[in-house]
Amino acid sequence: MDLGLKDRVYVVTGASRGLGHATAKALVAEGAKVLLSSRDGDAVRRAADALGGGAVAVAADNADPATPERLVAAAREHFGGFDGVLVSVGGPAPGWAADNTDEQWRAAFDSVFLGAVRMARTAADALGEGGVIGFVLSGSVHEPIPGLTISNGLRPGLAGFAKSLANEVGPRGVRVVGLLPSRIDTDRVRELDALSGDAAAARAENEARIPLRRYGTPEEFGATAAFLLSPAASYLTGVMLPVDGGARHGF
Repeated sequence: MDLGLKDRVYVVTGASRGLGHATAKALVAEGAKVLLSSRDGDAVRRAADALGGGAVAVAADNADPATPERLVAAAREHFGGFDGVLVSVGGPAPGWAADNTDEQWRAAFDSVFLGAVRMARTAADALGEGGVIGFVLSGSVHEPIPGLTISNGLRPGLAGFAKSLANEVGPRGVRVVGLLPSRIDTDRVRELDALSGDAAAARAENEARIPLRRYGTPEEFGATAAFLLSPAASYLTGVMLPVDGGARHGF
């Protein structure tokens, strides 16, 4: 199936590793041009170099109000266009309601929430018909995850923002989509498993609750994201798609 991605230009934030990088890799493999961004300049440059000539790196912090304009301008400068963005950021600090500090909440709000909102607003202004804005959110949009209270608080709000934005920009032919990963085998998820004191036991317990009985791979997530961002998904907008092996209990 031709996804129609050849020579389309995307910005992917948080793309030095994990789900953002997996998506950038899938997009480039389908012929797209991708600008990868991350706070870690060295890491994101290595990530872009590994993807070849279809990728370029920019060191940028999603919490910086100047970042969205910089990234859109850089995509146009390097590749001559801008067709969409996937907003991905590292997960907020783990913890329980009684433990997370005001500082942790503020830092997460600036990067995870407000940074994503700014990026989406800037993209919405810059995109024309056929453009797309994607958000990497979390299964916590639908079901709170124990020990991830900040994520449980912020991710559903971003999903609501994404749905509102989809309604506003839809008449211009711009789509907005969300992806809700659960247990994908990334560094972040391994770190969360390790917090239990027995990472292997935590993984086995989590896998037992997943109908497919395994963690997803970054490649599986990247392929799903590439499809949602592609012209092949041209009639999908305002959707929040679980990428979780069936872990969500509801319909």
